[in-house]
Amino acid sequence: MKIITLEEHFEIAEIKRAVARFLPVSQEHFYHPPTVQLEDLGASRLKEMDTMGVDVQVLSHTAAGIPLIPPAEAVALTRAINDQLAAAIHVHPDRFAGLATLPTPDPEAAAAELERSVNTLGFKGAMIHGRTNNRFLDDPSFRPILETAVALDVPIYLHPAPPPKAVWDVYYAGFDPAVSGSFATFGWGWHLDTGIHALRMILGGVFDRYPSLQLILGHWGEMIPFYLARFAEALTPATKQLQRPVADYFVQQMHVTPSGMFTLPPFMLTLQVLGADRILYSVDYPFQAGDHAKIFLENTPISSADKEKIAHGNAERLLKLSTTTSTT
Repeated sequence: MKIITLEEHFEIAEIKRAVARFLPVSQEHFYHPPTVQLEDLGASRLKEMDTMGVDVQVLSHTAAGIPLIPPAEAVALTRAINDQLAAAIHVHPDRFAGLATLPTPDPEAAAAELERSVNTLGFKGAMIHGRTNNRFLDDPSFRPILETAVALDVPIYLHPAPPPKAVWDVYYAGFDPAVSGSFATFGWGWHLDTGIHALRMILGGVFDRYPSLQLILGHWGEMIPFYLARFAEALTPATKQLQRPVADYFVQQMHVTPSGMFTLPPFMLTLQVLGADRILYSVDYPFQAGDHAKIFLENTPISSADKEKIAHGNAERLLKLSTTTSTT
């Protein structure tokens, strides 16, 4: 069974250093990323992919603070990121594909970079890391990005980012830094923040304006599937400006991946809510090891046809990937 994974990260050391010049120095060092694995786009990564049973990684650069820096610098650095990713894909076109990094502080430039990344570099969509200047994608300023994604017929992967400092301070502070940091980010907070981001896009009419726009959410839908019925029941009567029932936007214009959360209950819930056609696969490498990614999917109590959809078929369709890649 061929496996294509969509939330697989890399990082360029010089980009990280360049961005850091514009960011405040954090006093809370609660997490140390797997730097060596992030920076490798060669033999070591391919070996680990083989060990995991992953045939193709759809690569995206880590957030690295791009949404927080001045627009001119964001434009130059994202072009460098995308050019270097394209070069890595060129070396291993049967193993890697790409999602563009966009200079979201300048939405017009971000739209132009998305077009260049797709039409010139051959990328399959874009990844956006949370808010930019505390604005979500329902803000009208981001319409150039969304319009370009629709015109190019490529999806946007909405990745978590830490919540705003004011939210962090009220909701998550007061514990040991390691506890507060984990609670505010990968332990809870950024999943909630990303779910809010996607729901704001529904409530803001983004999907009425762009009815063919496709969004990808990690971590089994960032909490939305569990509460979708409640959310829809409560909000549908109030959202008289929307053209469809609230839940329809989620099940018709969003896809989800596990992001390395290989546990059966959320998978089965997501399958019941969305159906097999809207579930893609991801390891969240190298933040998650993924050494049992293939075993998890092979052992899920679903049909072989649905396993093939989730493993690779849905990704090939959504991202327009070649179906001829050999399996590992």
